Amino acid sequence: MSTAYFSHPDCRRHDMGAGHPECPQRLTAIDDWLLATGIDLALTRVEAQKVDLADVERAHTHGYVAEISDILKACEASGESRAVDPDTVACPNTWSAALRAAGAAVQATEMVLNGGCENAFCAVRPPGHHATRDQSMGFCFFNNVAVAARYALDVRGLQRVAIVDFDVHHGNGTEDIIAGDERVLMVSIFQHPLYPYNGAVPKGENMINVPVPAYTKGAEIRALIESMWMPALEAFKPEMIFISAGFDAHREDDLGQLGLVESDYEWMTQRIKSVADKHSQGRIVSCLEGGYNLDALARSVGVHLRVLAGI
Repeated sequence: MSTAYFSHPDCRRHDMGAGHPECPQRLTAIDDWLLATGIDLALTRVEAQKVDLADVERAHTHGYVAEISDILKACEASGESRAVDPDTVACPNTWSAALRAAGAAVQATEMVLNGGCENAFCAVRPPGHHATRDQSMGFCFFNNVAVAARYALDVRGLQRVAIVDFDVHHGNGTEDIIAGDERVLMVSIFQHPLYPYNGAVPKGENMINVPVPAYTKGAEIRALIESMWMPALEAFKPEMIFISAGFDAHREDDLGQLGLVESDYEWMTQRIKSVADKHSQGRIVSCLEGGYNLDALARSVGVHLRVLAGI
């Protein structure tokens, strides 16, 4: 089984300041774990290219892309950082990192659809699933998964794709972008109430939102996924699956209060992969979202990749 691993050094140069949980060390922790466990040997490493802004505009408005591009380019030129919301800071290296992160998702989509690999994982930052059509927020600038999903539909001509989001925080940006697009089914599970404090009522009929209270553990989440996600995914028969892979629902992660452990992420990945194997020719592109306890993040990405790579 062939699994491609997309990343780029530019993604580590995006730095929102000392003490910020969305830090460059996240990618280092993942890499160190993959090397230490030998998982790295089963992966095909690919250096992420920069995205074409025309592809970004398949998910975001032209005005937003122009505005955020100007802000990030100004930071790059001046060498100074700038806050774009209370949680999200653009630094001089953010422009390049954001282009690589979205570019990885599009490039991975191309590689999977062209048969260069069966599935792919994008170890990138900044993450994406809080970026709406016209707003950056929640550590996110471009919505990497939504950009890739729209690319698969609009450029590569797929008719049905699914987006699966298991980050502890609701993927409000992805929901905003794809609500009402009948070509996309979005299924998600997230702690509620928790930032961004929405998602309990879906914006469109093409999404299955599963809000759960704090301290929900793995057994309950597995049961909800089995009863609510799986029938919808089976009925939709996606031609490709995109994953917003956030690992901050882990019980050791302080940004949420859910109780997942590595075996839960392994199980979720297996269930997603079973749908992909049945309906999507195994085609999956998974993009890193949250996960802020470095050890828990590294271990959880490790089991996610073991399932994707079949090792």
